[in-house]
Amino acid sequence: MKRKLVFATGNEGKMREIREILKELDVEIYSLKEAGIQLDAEENGTTFEENALIKARAAAEHTDAIVLADDSGLEIDYLGGEPGVYSARYLGEDTSYRIKNQNLIDRLEGVPEEKRTARFVCVIAAVLPDGRTLTSRGTIEGIIGTEERGEGGFGYDPIFFLPEYGCSTAELSMEQKNEISHRGRALCEMKEMLRRELQL
Repeated sequence: MKRKLVFATGNEGKMREIREILKELDVEIYSLKEAGIQLDAEENGTTFEENALIKARAAAEHTDAIVLADDSGLEIDYLGGEPGVYSARYLGEDTSYRIKNQNLIDRLEGVPEEKRTARFVCVIAAVLPDGRTLTSRGTIEGIIGTEERGEGGFGYDPIFFLPEYGCSTAELSMEQKNEISHRGRALCEMKEMLRRELQL
């Protein structure tokens, strides 16, 4: 009987990445919807770690499975780390990323490339069936582009440019992205933690 793991998200793009990276673990992976969990946790933390734990603990109240949750966002140095923990809620939760991305491009108009540095941050929190918690963090450094590029990925991917690859994260293949992305790195670290802690 495989152990059950619930990832506290309803984002299909995210679930694809998660399933791909965690496929070697001996677990059945469910999204919130698949697990029949309705979550309305208020992410009022001031760090990615706090928000990921808020989400994971809220979901863990509804299941005895291993629960993972993530909080991720974009930090732009020139804008003092904005949008940061407010990345999903930046300009309002229902605002399309096309509008969000254009707004950030506009705010950086005329700013030279060397000052357009930014990073994606992802923190994954786990609540284990015995109540213990674990967190892992992954980051990827890049710069904010001057236009949207690429159809892959989601969110801020089309404006996040990787100079060493000569493309945006929305132009990477799924394999490349899982290997180098902030979520990929945090998930790989979490995978090793779960293996160690639960012998998965």
